[in-house]
Amino acid sequence: MTSKRMTIMGTRHVVAAGHYLAAHAAFEILEAGGNAIDAGVAAGLAIGVLQTEKVNIGGVAPQIIYTAKDRKVYSIDGLGVWPRAVTPDYFLKKHGGKIPPGVERCVVPAAPDAWITALSRFGTMSFGEVASAALRFASKGFPMYPLMAEFIADNADNYGRWPSSKKVFMPGGKPPVPGKVFVQADLGRTLQYMVDQERRASRKGRKAGLQAARDAFYKGDIARDVTKWITQQGGLMRYEDFADFKVNFEPTVKSKFGNIEVHACGPWSQGPALPMALNILKGYDLKALGHNTPQYIHVVTEALKLAFADRHHHFGDPKFVKVPLAGLLSEKYAAWRRTLIRDTQAWPGMPPAGNPKSLTALQNMCMPEPQSEESPGPGDTSYLCVIDRHGNAFSATPSDGSDKTPIVPGVGIVCSGRGTQSWADPSHPSSVAPGKRPRLTPNPALALKNGKAYMPFGTPGGDVQIQAMIQVFLNVNVFGMGVQDAVEAPRFAGYSYPGSFEPHAYFPGRLYLESRIERKTGEALAAMGHKTYWWDDMTWLAGSVCTIINDHAHGVLHGGADPRRPAYVLGW
Repeated sequence: MTSKRMTIMGTRHVVAAGHYLAAHAAFEILEAGGNAIDAGVAAGLAIGVLQTEKVNIGGVAPQIIYTAKDRKVYSIDGLGVWPRAVTPDYFLKKHGGKIPPGVERCVVPAAPDAWITALSRFGTMSFGEVASAALRFASKGFPMYPLMAEFIADNADNYGRWPSSKKVFMPGGKPPVPGKVFVQADLGRTLQYMVDQERRASRKGRKAGLQAARDAFYKGDIARDVTKWITQQGGLMRYEDFADFKVNFEPTVKSKFGNIEVHACGPWSQGPALPMALNILKGYDLKALGHNTPQYIHVVTEALKLAFADRHHHFGDPKFVKVPLAGLLSEKYAAWRRTLIRDTQAWPGMPPAGNPKSLTALQNMCMPEPQSEESPGPGDTSYLCVIDRHGNAFSATPSDGSDKTPIVPGVGIVCSGRGTQSWADPSHPSSVAPGKRPRLTPNPALALKNGKAYMPFGTPGGDVQIQAMIQVFLNVNVFGMGVQDAVEAPRFAGYSYPGSFEPHAYFPGRLYLESRIERKTGEALAAMGHKTYWWDDMTWLAGSVCTIINDHAHGVLHGGADPRRPAYVLGW
C-alpha cells in the first residue's frame, strides 16, 4: 500500500505523539539534551492541554519505560483510586446501579504524580523545563483544530450542563471553531503555581524541587480548591484522598512473539489482553492467511473476543482481586483457547471466559443487555512514545475526557472521571471500593529485541486500543510493512463484549470495517456470522496508533504516526 505520509527516520532520537505540537515540545527537550523520559513527560503534559477534550492534566497517565543503562523495563500505573467515602454498594443504592456523569465518578487524579515520578526517577530536567510548552499552550493558547472542534460541538449539551466547563469549552456560549486560538487561563495558572513552588524549593536540589511541584498539586492550594468544590457539588473526594495518594510501580506482563518480547500493563488495566491475544494468534500462520483477508480478520477478531472475555471475567485491581495472570498468559492456556476458534463460524456474542487451571469454560457474569442499533461510543485518550540517543524508550497513554466530568472552576482541570470504568455491581472484579483502581483502558506497550528497546506502541480508542495495536504490530512483524504503511493500513474492530465505559454497552457479534477493505471481504465475514458494519475509508474511531521501530542493525529509528487524528512524528 501507499501511505499518505512518509516514514520519518532519525539516527539520534525520534518522538511520535498524538498531537503535532506535543511532538514538537518533546523534540525541543531532546534537542536541549534531555532524555526520552524528559521528552515523554513534556509531550504528555502538552497533550493534557492540547487535547483536553480527551486528555486532562488531572487525568491518568500509565507509562512503560525502558532504561538502556540497566536494560530494564518499568511501569508506572498513573491511575487514581476511588475516595475513601465511597462504599461498594454506593451506586446501587443511590443511582440504581448506574455511575452517572459528574463529580461522583471522580477518582484521585494520577497524571501529575505519574509525570513527576517518572522525571524524578529517570529524567534529568526540572518540572518547569518540561512543562514550559504545556504552560504556554494553556496561558497563551493554541490554534483550535478540526477534530477537537467537532467533538466539542457534537457534545455541546454535555459541556453546557456545567457552567465551569461551558466557560472553558464554549467561549461566548458557542463551541470553538478551527483556526481560532483556544486559551485555558485557569489551567495555565495551575501549571504556573506548580512551577513556582518547584523554583522556590530547587535550592535544595532538583528532586526537592520536583517534590515541591508534586506537593503543590496533592497537598497545596490545588488539592484544597479541587476537593472543596467537589464537596460542594455532592461528590465524595476529600483533601485526605489527594494528600495520601501515590502512584505505583507495577510489574509489566509479557509474552514472546517469535524473537520479540512484548511488554504490556498489568490487570489493573486491559493491558494483559494484548499478550493474551498474541499468544493465541501465534499458533496460526498469519502470513499465509493473507493481510486483511476474510480468514485473517476472522481469526484476529475471534482471538480478541476470547481475550476480552477473560478481561471481563478476571481483570481488576490486583490489590483487591486475585487475577490468575500466570495461567492466563501460559502457552497451555493459549493453545486451549485457540481450539475454541472455529474456522468458518464466528461466536455470535462474547465467548465464555476460561479457567486457566482446569482449562474449562466459565459462565459469563455481569452481562448487560445487548444493544441493538445504537453506535458504540468513541473512546477518549491520546498516546506518545520516544526513543533517545542512549536507547531509552518511553511509552505513555495519557487520558481522561472532559465531556462527562466538570472542569473545576479556578483550577482548570477535570478531577479524573475514570470511575466510569468501574462497575456498580460489587460482584464484578472491577467493582467500586474505597482505594481501588478502576480497570483502565489506556495501556501503552513496549516490545524488546535482544534485550533492547525495539517498538514502543499505543493508541487512543478505548476498547479499540488493543485491537488497533495488535493490527499494527502484526502489520510490521508478520507482513513486513514499513512503519507508516503499517499505521495507515485499513483496520477493523469488534464490539462483542461489555464495553469498559459506563453503561458498559454490549454489541454481540458486531464488527466494523474501514471501507478500504473490500466489500466482498465484508460479505464473507457476514457469511461466517459476523454482524458487519462499515466505517469511512479512514476514521478516528479506529484508533490513532503511534510507534517507533528501532532498527538496531543499521542504527536507524523509524517513526510512524496515524493521520486518523492529529498525530505526528519528528526525528533527527
